[in-house]
This record gives sequence, structure tokens and C-alpha cells, in this order.
Amino acid sequence: MVEPGAGLQGRARLGPGCAWWSWFQTQIQTLPAAPVWPRMAGARLVFGMLLEPLSFVKVLEIFAVFAFATCGGFQGETILLVSCQGMVNKTVTGFAYPFRLDTIVFSAPDPNFCGGTWTDVYLEGNFSSSAQFFIMLAVLVFLYCIAALVVHIGYKHVYNQNRRIPLTDLVIPVITAFLWLVSTSAWAKVLADIKMFTEASIILGTESCKAPGTTCHFAAVTSMGALNMSVVFGLINMILWGGNIWFVYKDTNLRNQPNRISQSPAIYQIQRGE
Repeated sequence: MVEPGAGLQGRARLGPGCAWWSWFQTQIQTLPAAPVWPRMAGARLVFGMLLEPLSFVKVLEIFAVFAFATCGGFQGETILLVSCQGMVNKTVTGFAYPFRLDTIVFSAPDPNFCGGTWTDVYLEGNFSSSAQFFIMLAVLVFLYCIAALVVHIGYKHVYNQNRRIPLTDLVIPVITAFLWLVSTSAWAKVLADIKMFTEASIILGTESCKAPGTTCHFAAVTSMGALNMSVVFGLINMILWGGNIWFVYKDTNLRNQPNRISQSPAIYQIQRGE
């Protein structure tokens, strides 16, 4: 039989007052803390940083998405009316990004149209390089702005303590503003050529329209207002990135760096007591 007080005595021996319990608590307290990843330890989300000029201009620069949306998403068509043998037929061809017009053809819907004298007519010009450069720059700028906002919102303290990060943030806007100037200028020139080679002037180079008894009339072309807006967005982005250079220089320690260098000899002499 178990004595009545045996259970209570057993619980007493297992209580917090026991020597082994104290030893166990001591061992728990001396265990190393769980590792904390540097990224988790360094992140300090401060969404109020978005109201500061240096971060707010990054938000505005995200609108680079409109530059490649209005250019890369464009689709247009050119329509010609061809009259021959008392019949009028409509031939339509479409064009879109990346604007390789020399691969776009006006084909007759009927092989026997105009007595079989109609031959396929290709547009002129390959403007893909300038268009793709403009789109590529807009996409890269958009991705960079997202990454920069993450740094400004979550790692602003690291940004201020590390001199290399503000210096990089100054060099990138200088390069980007120049690239926006080059790409937008090239794209504006290309856009003027695209308009010229997709409008009424294409009739002058169409040999099938010069055949006896055949008359061609330019009917319509899709409005290129969206492409015009892409040029405007390119200029706006160039201005924003140019302004970003001043904000980085003004709101970081780069502006005070020359003063620190000039003051360092005087501080050194004071510390030496000279």
C-alpha cells in the first residue's frame, strides 16, 4: 500500500525549491539566444519616409510604367482603298511594337484582284532598336525605383550610415537622366519616321498602285496619340531623374563631405593640443 503522504512528498521533491530545478533553470538561462538574421534585425519600416523629397521623387519615378505601357502596348493599322476594273477593295495592314515595318505587308484579299497584277507591298523601315531601348530603360527604371523605395522605407538608417549607398544613389540618377535624354530623343525621331511610313506617303512607293487602270487612295491610319504620350512621359522621367540628383546631393551626407574633409586637419590639431 502507498502511504497517504507519499504523493505529496514526491511532488515536494519535484518543486521549484529542489536543487536540480535550480540547476535546470540556470542551464536554460545560459543557453545562447536564437540567431537573428541581419536583414530582419536591420529592417525598420517607416512609411512616413515616403513624404520626404528623396523618397517621394522615387514614387513619382515609378510612373516610368506609363512610358513603356503607352509604347509597348500600342497597336495600329493602315488602310488603303484600291480601285481597279470598276471595283473598290480595301486592304488593311497592322503594325505594333517593336515596329519592324519592313516585315509588314499589304496583301490583296483576292489573288485575282486587279487581274492578278497586284503584288504584295511591304512597308519601309525597321525601328525596333530605338523602341526596344526605350522600353528596356523604362522597365529597368521601374524595377530600380521599387528596390530603392524598399531601401528608403525599411533601411533608411543603413542608408544614412553607409557612404557608399548614397554615392551609388547619386551616380545612378546621373546615368539614368542621361539615358532618358538619349532614348527619348531617339524614340521621338523614330516616331516621326513611323508616322511618315504609315501615312499617305506609302502610296508613292507602291508599284501596284501605278499599274494602268489601278488607283489607290489612302483611307486611314490609327491615331498615334498614345505614342506621342510615351515621348512626353520620357521627357517627364528625364526631368524627374535630373531633380533626383539634387535631392540625393542635398538630403544626404554627400553635401557635407567636403566640409568634413576641410575641417579634419583643424580637428586633428585641436586633439593634439596645438
